[in-house]
Amino acid sequence: MDIWTSRAIALLEADANRSADTHLHVFPLPAEWGIDLYLKDESVHPTGSLKHRLARSLILYGLVNGHIHEGTTLVESSSGSTAVSEAYFARMLGLPFVTVVPRSTVQEKIALIEFYGGTCHFVDRAEDMSDEARRLASDCDGHYLDQFTFAERATDWRGNNNIAESVFSQLAQERHPIPRWIVVGAGTGGTSATFGRYVRYRRHETQVAVVDPEGSAFYDGWAGNTDAPAGRPSRIEGIGRPRVEPSFVPTVIDEMIRVPDAGSIAAIRMLRDRTLHWAGGSTGTNLYGAFQLIARMREAGETGSVVTLICDSGVRYAGTYYSDEWVAAQGWDLAPHRARLDAFLETGVWGE
Repeated sequence: MDIWTSRAIALLEADANRSADTHLHVFPLPAEWGIDLYLKDESVHPTGSLKHRLARSLILYGLVNGHIHEGTTLVESSSGSTAVSEAYFARMLGLPFVTVVPRSTVQEKIALIEFYGGTCHFVDRAEDMSDEARRLASDCDGHYLDQFTFAERATDWRGNNNIAESVFSQLAQERHPIPRWIVVGAGTGGTSATFGRYVRYRRHETQVAVVDPEGSAFYDGWAGNTDAPAGRPSRIEGIGRPRVEPSFVPTVIDEMIRVPDAGSIAAIRMLRDRTLHWAGGSTGTNLYGAFQLIARMREAGETGSVVTLICDSGVRYAGTYYSDEWVAAQGWDLAPHRARLDAFLETGVWGE
């Protein structure tokens, strides 16, 4: 191994040592339910989201496989949190970073990517992003990080303080240290693959549920419905895809739950009101699904713990998910979903 690659790996490992163990918050549920809900707060990573772990893993994967060298241009197809985090690590290693984004990408996202030294390459159609990223990487003799292919294999699912091992370690002194359910969304499928493989490897009784927003293809992929039409771009940023991506591993998932978009947004507003935690829309999707599973546990007379994620901070969405005007423009009515959430937290029953 050359000196530059050795130093690059050391820098990535040092970042992991500083930031990998994020907080595990307790969400307030009535004590008499005998059920504890925990929120793994991935928003406190240096780049503000769960994708910090993925970006570090993807670049480390490229280094150890000999695809990334001193001066290599890193290329991605992402307009969101993955690109922000990859730009951060590229700057850390002194490497150029280019991400392909739709021309419609909001300026706030572009500004975050550029803040860390990244460059945005624009395409007119979102479906052209991957092909254009491959072309760019080929033209500059760079490396296409390709999150939607490599997310599930770049993360060490056996341990090494990955997100799954971190959760179980932090639960060790709780009254229900082995969770009944872990609830996550799927953008690439890497997080659900990590949790699903880890609980099987450690022989835990924990089950993994994946929540999926409106229009996403992942639910049909998990259910084996190969005739399902392609979906549309998700309005819940960070999760949901119009096609089943190569890094999605349906065989390690125990259950999937479809969540209405308006329900996701109602849930993050409820979270802010009850805990003061601001979170992005994918966290709301997680909560909406977690509450349904908790209601099912109560109906069955079960006690135990449930774990889900705060994926990123709501500060990034002050002008969208937390704006009444923006929400109204989407045609979303949050009121019935908020009423259902509040009623659940009072009664433990998930109403129709």
